[in-house]
Amino acid sequence: MKQFFTLLLLAICSVSLSQVSDKSDASPYNVLPVRGFCIAAPQSKDLDRFIKFINEELATRSVNTLILRVDYNYQYESHPALRDSDALSKSEVKKLVEACRKNNIKIIPQVNLLGHQSWAGKIGNLLKVYPRFDETPLVKMPENYVWPNADGLYCKSYCPLNPDVHAIVFDIVDEICSVFESDAFHAGMDEVFYIGEAQCPLCSGRDKAELFAGEVRTIRDHLALKDRKLWIWGDRLLDGKTTGFGEWEASYNNTFRAIDMIPKDVVICDWHYDRPYQSPVYFAMKGLNVITCPWNNPENVVIQVQDMVRFRKSSPRIMRDRYQGLMQTIWSGAGQFLDNYYSGKSEKPDNAQVGCFKTMFSEINRMADTK
Repeated sequence: MKQFFTLLLLAICSVSLSQVSDKSDASPYNVLPVRGFCIAAPQSKDLDRFIKFINEELATRSVNTLILRVDYNYQYESHPALRDSDALSKSEVKKLVEACRKNNIKIIPQVNLLGHQSWAGKIGNLLKVYPRFDETPLVKMPENYVWPNADGLYCKSYCPLNPDVHAIVFDIVDEICSVFESDAFHAGMDEVFYIGEAQCPLCSGRDKAELFAGEVRTIRDHLALKDRKLWIWGDRLLDGKTTGFGEWEASYNNTFRAIDMIPKDVVICDWHYDRPYQSPVYFAMKGLNVITCPWNNPENVVIQVQDMVRFRKSSPRIMRDRYQGLMQTIWSGAGQFLDNYYSGKSEKPDNAQVGCFKTMFSEINRMADTK
């Protein structure tokens, strides 16, 4: 028995020492295993120059992950009624897949699930075709959208408890993952203001955190059947009031408690644009892999790169690998972004997407050179 405890003590010491020594051998590139770029999937007319951008700009900056927000910009065969009017064909998608494969870039499609089923005064394709999925059918879309408004309408949601919604949604998820040959899927799930609403006969009175976590688990479990991973935005898992992050970058409707109810293999994309909040630490301490996602502030992104590198360097081994890296987000259409990128014109200070993108990867390279 004494020998057993001696061996156990030696094993514990060995693990502790390996965690300490592990910090010294990580280069900045290893410290940032995800160097990502997120943008709306291009329209057909912008496909060739977007592939040029992949080859000449993403690849040369060692981008290794591309999130394409596809939604209904694809000619779905399972549900043709959900297609956008000028959607990408299968052959066009395969051109994107091949460009990413050639450049060792992991491509991950996104379709917004749960929230973001409308935008401004326009209903999204899912609720347009299947209005019975609407969490708030009594809230009508205004002719002229303004915020704030009496209905608290930002974007509509589908009801996660509707018995028919997942059959439709999962057909779309499976098809888009298959055509993009992806082992991961981004479900969005950000800025969900409508969930568990009193007017919904299925959700009314239910715990909003449990509803949100239940939808995460349902999507995650479906993806796991084909060995695919789920990625989501992280804002609904943060307490907006306690942190002061507000109702956009975090939750005011109590969904934040869902962080303790979701599987630990869900990848969190943690976006903060006005300030370089250090919330990745919170996600990592909850056992979740996290990626910091900047947008349009070049000054902030320098801090965010340095923070992510520092988090990994200063963390024990079990925590270190949860800090996965950074992903630049672009919130204009791909065509507009490419226009701005190749024009060389200066951007407005409040929307410096191109500048943020260039600064982020310059800072990553600078840290690699000084290692």
